[in-house]
Amino acid sequence: MIKKLHPSQKGEIHPTACISPQAQLGERVYVGPFCVVGPDVVLEEDVTLVSHICLEGRTTIGARTKIYPFASIGFPPQDLKYRGEPSELHIGTDNVIREYVTMQPGTEGGGMVTTIGNHGLFMASVHVAHDCHVGDHVIMANNATLSGHVTIGDYAIIGGLAAVHQFVRVGAHAMIGGMSGIERDLIPYGTAIGERASLTGLNIVGLKRRGYTREEIQNLQAAYAQIFTIPSETLEARVKKVRASFPQIPCLQELLNFLEAPAQRSFCLPKGYPIPES
Repeated sequence: MIKKLHPSQKGEIHPTACISPQAQLGERVYVGPFCVVGPDVVLEEDVTLVSHICLEGRTTIGARTKIYPFASIGFPPQDLKYRGEPSELHIGTDNVIREYVTMQPGTEGGGMVTTIGNHGLFMASVHVAHDCHVGDHVIMANNATLSGHVTIGDYAIIGGLAAVHQFVRVGAHAMIGGMSGIERDLIPYGTAIGERASLTGLNIVGLKRRGYTREEIQNLQAAYAQIFTIPSETLEARVKKVRASFPQIPCLQELLNFLEAPAQRSFCLPKGYPIPES
């Protein structure tokens, strides 16, 4: 069934698009050829569906998001424990979702919702699994994959063909190299690479590009060195020392809060360096 927009909305729907009468469409929405939009889908203003896109489930697409052909958004999660519960997928504003991307709603065991932030770029064939929470300005390159229950911080970059293990946290401004397997939590501002990835340092280039001062970067470098290169104490003790002795600047506090927060995975650490974690 074709849904016609009210003239005041000034949107456009191609005659071959199939849109449920129950779907909610905002102003100036464009729905291209052969798109399918399910009954519980919400498209906010200025959303663009280029062509051949399938949207299903309790899915909300934020304003000015553009989705490219053959993306499959909001279909049931690939989780054998899923039993049809009315979970949701919330995608924020100003995202670019390229060809063949898959994003799936939450499950009862993970909070019932998957969330995607704003201003993200999800390149071809990216997969975001159930119960993931992706921040703002995140870039996922071609074929990057998130398992279930993954959390990605703001401005993180995930390289092509990289895979993130379930329940892993990736901190803000972190960078994951292409073809890497991330099995453990990656600190904010950290870089990781490898088949079973290890921590390789701080994302200095990214910090400079985003306007961090020389003083902030130097403090992060000094804190990183104290936390990850002194083998005589536990990781917990090192974090406490850094918190007590370093300036209370926001970027450093974010790093320390991440290291102290409850987690289901251990930390991604430098290669060959067996630092005790508690």
